[in-house]
Amino acid sequence: MQSGPTVNACVGFVLPCEVEHGKNRCVSDEPLMAFVALGANLGDAAGTLRLAAAELVGWSSARVLGSSLWRTKPVACPPGSPPFLNAVLGLQPEPGVTPESLLDDLLALEARLGRIRSSLANAPRAIDLDLIVFGDEMRVTPTLTLPHSRAHERAFVLAPLAEIAPNLILPGQKKTVAGLLAMLGQAEEVVKIEPLMNGNEC
Repeated sequence: MQSGPTVNACVGFVLPCEVEHGKNRCVSDEPLMAFVALGANLGDAAGTLRLAAAELVGWSSARVLGSSLWRTKPVACPPGSPPFLNAVLGLQPEPGVTPESLLDDLLALEARLGRIRSSLANAPRAIDLDLIVFGDEMRVTPTLTLPHSRAHERAFVLAPLAEIAPNLILPGQKKTVAGLLAMLGQAEEVVKIEPLMNGNEC
């Protein structure tokens, strides 16, 4: 197994939503969680995702929730694009961190890990870090949309997210992450392959 920081990667970990009086409690409940989707399909994709995850662990004020690595088919990518490796991490931002500052940090981390942006839409990339959810924030600006505009319809996001937070309800949605994934019916397009990092014990 690859070495690395400890994260909680237990399948079915429920956070932060619970059932209370017959209703799901959503991400507005404490603690505030930010979920980041990781993806890569160039070079040593697994190694790059592990480097990114190790960095993200240091940004969290508490224990990080980490999914497995998932192999996924390219979606809306140029012909001949290789398969992706994807994962999701859930972290508790440090006090004072905003969605915008976290996004800036993610973009800077992408650059440090070799991301070269192409004019070709959805071109293969060494690393892709997307801010999916930041607490219950909902916003649309020229640089940031929360929750991520396509997260609810992308199996490569929902499958690893459902592994660590199946009962999470994305702001603006009515179904849980697990429910959204079940509606897609794309199980053949996402395959769990191995742990992202150490610390799989519940």
